[in-house]
Amino acid sequence: MKNTKFTHSLMAIVLGAVLVNGNALAQESLLNKATSVVDKTGDKIDSSMKKVDSYMDDSAITAKVKSVLLEDKAIKSTEVSVVTEKGVVTLSGFVSSQAQATRAVAVAGKVAGVKSVSDKLHVKDEATQSVKAYAGDAATTSELKAKLLADDLVPSRHVKVATTDGVVQLSGTVKTLAQSERAESIAKTIDGVKSVKNDLAVKP
Repeated sequence: MKNTKFTHSLMAIVLGAVLVNGNALAQESLLNKATSVVDKTGDKIDSSMKKVDSYMDDSAITAKVKSVLLEDKAIKSTEVSVVTEKGVVTLSGFVSSQAQATRAVAVAGKVAGVKSVSDKLHVKDEATQSVKAYAGDAATTSELKAKLLADDLVPSRHVKVATTDGVVQLSGTVKTLAQSERAESIAKTIDGVKSVKNDLAVKP
């Protein structure tokens, strides 16, 4: 009888130890899983933060480049568009001379954080541009902007339009080549447009 009780007691102790160890193993497993989830979540957050930091850096660079161009009296920057992507600055639009274009690229290149400068500036001859031509260009720009806004395919808020002597320049960003081609084709349908310079960047 005593042996039976002893055996039962021993079994109880063994089972208890197994259960305790089992719980410990289960807790350890859960802890490992939780740690893994936290690590993965942390990695995702770090990745997201890097993307945000990159976006913020590009935005800051764009703002700084615009500021230095505006402050430089040798450059008429009112028709110059600035776009930054991963530290690469793209200048597009119109300037009065090649000297201004060269100066704009040099000034932009000196801004902290700028890796390189892509020059897509076009030189216009202000001396030969009459008041009538200027008014016509303004009307062309307004008409094109209205048509792009009404178009379902083109993301018009990301497309910039400038017109000089009947030459339309499209700059900014679109998501697909089809959108870029669509914007260009719309510009070509407007009366008075001599040609279209499509400087739209495709960024999916």
